[in-house]
Amino acid sequence: MKDFFKVVTPQEARRILLEVPPVETERIKTVHARDRVLAEDLYSQVDLPHFHRAAMDGYAVRAKDTFGSSVSQPAYLNLIGAVEMGKEVTRPLGKGEAMRISTGGMLPPEGDGVVMVEYTEEVGDHMVEVHRGVSPWQNVIQIGDDIKRGALVFRRGRRLRAQDPGALTGIGISSLLVYQKPRVSLISTGDEIVEAESEPLPGQVRNINQHSLVGLIEECSAELRDFGVIRDDRVALRTTIEKALQWGDLVLLSGGSSVGTKDIALDSILSFPEARVVFHGISVSPGKPTIFALATGKPILGLPGYPVSALVIFQLFAAPLIRTLGGEDATTACQFHKTTRAILKTNIASQTGREDYVRVCLERGGDRLYAAPLPSKSGAIFTLVKADGMIKIDLNQEGIEEGEEVEVILF
Repeated sequence: MKDFFKVVTPQEARRILLEVPPVETERIKTVHARDRVLAEDLYSQVDLPHFHRAAMDGYAVRAKDTFGSSVSQPAYLNLIGAVEMGKEVTRPLGKGEAMRISTGGMLPPEGDGVVMVEYTEEVGDHMVEVHRGVSPWQNVIQIGDDIKRGALVFRRGRRLRAQDPGALTGIGISSLLVYQKPRVSLISTGDEIVEAESEPLPGQVRNINQHSLVGLIEECSAELRDFGVIRDDRVALRTTIEKALQWGDLVLLSGGSSVGTKDIALDSILSFPEARVVFHGISVSPGKPTIFALATGKPILGLPGYPVSALVIFQLFAAPLIRTLGGEDATTACQFHKTTRAILKTNIASQTGREDYVRVCLERGGDRLYAAPLPSKSGAIFTLVKADGMIKIDLNQEGIEEGEEVEVILF
């Protein structure tokens, strides 16, 4: 078939995948926006805080009334009352006056400092002794210190963390325009696949990829529909792909991407009107025979059948594709969320012209962290389970020598 093996570099593959346009948008309440992706730039319409607030428990004062105060020479201020939380203070501080105040309380007019309670002592009912002076605006959060009116809060494409909706609520943003969650249709293929409760016959394997991919897709904050395992039958696979395209924004095929007499994925994909294979092969190991195609205007990504290859390719290419489909900024979508530096324990050889990913275990030796390579067979799922992460060897490298410091992409 002429469309087999349109091989691209990993950089070209990422560029192509990240050009897929995002899904539609919707407006939701801010309180429900954790882990959703903004579809608009957000600017603050207010100053936060909108009044001067105490940053400590203590006494609101005019700073100049405390200058030079010490334990041996305290300042004595008239105590004229207390600031009530949640109440506006209208009575200004006069010369030599102070008011009790709790953290978060509104500073009275003319007040420009808070003396911490531990540096004071009340003398009778109407006087406070100050043992340490404060400078103007010390221990005070001023108007707009947190964020100023008109300032950019978040850019479009940001995935909101748990603390972000709280910050947005704090500036009065009660609803947000976000991208819908991308819908991912998962199809597993292969006559050799049986379920966990079955005893595999010679030539058969239990269903590893499907169950691992379900969790990985959900970690990308996508909606998932699992279409199960489809046997190597062109009609059955085409029918299932058609249903998957109708429901999903992306179809993820597990298996059926290598060259072989029973590999029917490409035939099924190309049977749709105006379908085309964008690439079939990435110069990466493990996982070279990866398919990316378009059918009915929607992307189809075909992962290799070997478990390690499938899961590595998912992390390198499918996860960024799902996140950008969901509107996430392309730069952050491609970033590995956790990495660490370690010393390589043994030499690793590599073939130039191919980007290699080697699974490693991390070991602590004294105050140093070491990376020990694991066997590289693509069908050995437990090398991935045992691994703490993987090391990338660039296209033009012939390997990495023992003792070199490497970056480990953590699982």
